[in-house]
Amino acid sequence: MTDLVLSTAVANYGHTVPLKDGSIGSPMFSMEHTEVSPVPMIFRRMVRTLEFDVAEMALSTYLCARAHGKRFTALPVFLTRDFYHGMLSYNVRSGIEGPKDLEGRKVGVRSYTFTPGVWTRGILQSQYDVDLSAVSWVISGDEHVAEYEAPANVTYAESSDLGEMLLSGEIDAAIGAPPTGSDDIRPLFPEAAQLDADWHSSTGIYPISHLLVVKDVLLESNGDLATEVFNVFGTAKDDYIDRLHTGDTSAPGTEQLLRMAGIVGNEKALSYDFEAARSTIETFVGFNVDQGVIPEAVDPADVFASETI
Repeated sequence: MTDLVLSTAVANYGHTVPLKDGSIGSPMFSMEHTEVSPVPMIFRRMVRTLEFDVAEMALSTYLCARAHGKRFTALPVFLTRDFYHGMLSYNVRSGIEGPKDLEGRKVGVRSYTFTPGVWTRGILQSQYDVDLSAVSWVISGDEHVAEYEAPANVTYAESSDLGEMLLSGEIDAAIGAPPTGSDDIRPLFPEAAQLDADWHSSTGIYPISHLLVVKDVLLESNGDLATEVFNVFGTAKDDYIDRLHTGDTSAPGTEQLLRMAGIVGNEKALSYDFEAARSTIETFVGFNVDQGVIPEAVDPADVFASETI
């Protein structure tokens, strides 16, 4: 039995449950799992206090944290992905009729460095020619990276309820607002699923949302740790895919994964292949630079543990 015990915080997915229930493990280390809900609190606690040895992390939070010298490094264990046309909703009383109408308006989002927000703004800019600097971004929370300073067109609201802000007219539109039940609130892109599929078909981009990070001090003192963590998470992922092939769709997150597979294909739906993801990461890095989340572009290979790519 190994003496190395890693404190670990990841959500419950079909590809992580085997690690959390102990059915898949490593001869090099054991894991003590901490349940954290909601999942974004994992990112916050890791960024601010380095609380965990191994943790789930949103991609833009990681890039921002890395730019501010936080001492952890990513592995290409891409725990979640999604498409984002469906994230945008608006109040019909605002007079918004299309993406360009967001210019000059107030658009709410949970945090400016929120990964779905970065992806959505990137789509608005690159696909619909929206001038992001002409939008007033209204934030309903704060940033996980406390040192981060947002651009001048970003303000922080007293309210933490995006849905209520949207209903009241405090904001005109929102990224990621919860359902309100009001006929006044509508999706900006009613055919979001088709637009997601068309965007993927034309660009090849399969957006990454969450990945895995490991504390630097452990990587520096355990030379093979990055490779072993990557391999163990990969084994759990392969086990999950095998179970899906037998028709077992009961694992957490399966419905979401099958939706992704309908757009990108089964082989790509859950892949930890860095090279296959390189262009997606390059695009996302560009979005982060353009939006002022990070100060300069980085090579995707430089932000992952080298032995895992």
